[in-house]
Amino acid sequence: MPDVFVAKNIVKKEKPPLNQENPVMKPAATSSIERLPGHTHNPFASFSYYPEKVNFETKEEAEKIVLFLRQHPIVNLKWILIASVLVAAPSILLGINSNFLPGNFRFMAILAWYLITCGYIFENFLSWFFNVYIVTDERIVDVDFANLIYKEVSDANIDKIQDVTYKMGGVARTFFNYGDVTIQTASEVPNFDFLAVPNPDRVVKVLQELRREEEQEKLEGRIR
Repeated sequence: MPDVFVAKNIVKKEKPPLNQENPVMKPAATSSIERLPGHTHNPFASFSYYPEKVNFETKEEAEKIVLFLRQHPIVNLKWILIASVLVAAPSILLGINSNFLPGNFRFMAILAWYLITCGYIFENFLSWFFNVYIVTDERIVDVDFANLIYKEVSDANIDKIQDVTYKMGGVARTFFNYGDVTIQTASEVPNFDFLAVPNPDRVVKVLQELRREEEQEKLEGRIR
């Protein structure tokens, strides 16, 4: 956006090349980012503003990630409760009837049960962790992670966004401040749904601000 392009011009004209770090400027830039509300170093965060050490396959060199989003952690509560029941089930069944199977068969059955339970936990965690929504200064990216061998990545440029709305309904969503953000675009993918993301109002504000800056860039002829 404008500040990014101005910074680049300054670096090219007055500062060393980009591959040389400036020990004077770097701490100031880092401290300013640290003070941003929503900026975090937590790799499991669901809402990160100007995240660090985050990348994706199609990211361009000059592109900056503004928002990195996942579903609110509260959505994991359902499968965590189910997993807790699955973990405790063998102990409960053995307490009721410890002789329902011979010893060797009982051991194999319990082992198979816990392997399936671990697979269930692993699959649900990966689904939450890798299903992410990314907003950069140039586009929005929706990463749909199905499993370890399949994922679908959709994106749309910021200037293709036509309308952004969000909705929050229910006690849980209001109390924990998360909701769905719907983005209508003029790209090949007409709608992007950021589901159950924290601070949906802030997400909408960031997208609106990026749209305004993109329009200003067009007027000033500074489109990449």
